[in-house]
Amino acid sequence: MANTVLVVEDEESIRKFVKINLDRAGFIVEEAATGEEAIEIARREEIDIVVLDIMLPGIDGFQVCKILRSEFPRLGIIMLTAKSQDIDKIMGLEYGTDDYMTKPFNPMELVLRVKSLSRRMETDDNESEELIYYPPFKVDIYSRKFYKNDKEVELTPTEYSIAKLFLENPGKAFKRDEILNIVWGYDFIGDSKIVDVNIRRLRSKIEEDPGKPFYIETVWGIGYRWRDID
Repeated sequence: MANTVLVVEDEESIRKFVKINLDRAGFIVEEAATGEEAIEIARREEIDIVVLDIMLPGIDGFQVCKILRSEFPRLGIIMLTAKSQDIDKIMGLEYGTDDYMTKPFNPMELVLRVKSLSRRMETDDNESEELIYYPPFKVDIYSRKFYKNDKEVELTPTEYSIAKLFLENPGKAFKRDEILNIVWGYDFIGDSKIVDVNIRRLRSKIEEDPGKPFYIETVWGIGYRWRDID
């Protein structure tokens, strides 16, 4: 289980409250009040998941996310945002967050989201197959790596889970709610556009022309499916 969480929040009362609840859930918790401090801790410590507020003194959460994602592609990131923020901006291609929560939030719901993301990051030792082949793609389940033409494609934990789901079920049309329940692992309270943004990011990494996707097809009025070439 991914169990070290870095909470980045400049309001001490919120940061301490989140820490208490994550401590109770069995996580090891590190704290940072600024983006600069968060980056320093992530470079120094073994961090699995970051709970990251957007509004920070100094560099904001978006820039922190961008830096962390470039240096630690498999790091789990949950963004904390105000209601006025647009999910397309929060989950945008240039940032690569795995999930988001809107303030004010229920601390127990945040714990559930952290647990869900932690499960997405685990290696499943019970998998009957260690490799999934779907030329030109390959998923190495043991190492949680995704390849195209034998070259690794760096995916976030959520992008990896979606890609694995598709490659295990080529030709199957998934509703957005199905993808939410399977990948996020709970009844998601929020905008289902979180699926669309992750699909858009995934397409940008694996499609020859993301504007005209070949592998990940849109099923209008339903959701998405992986093209069954066979």
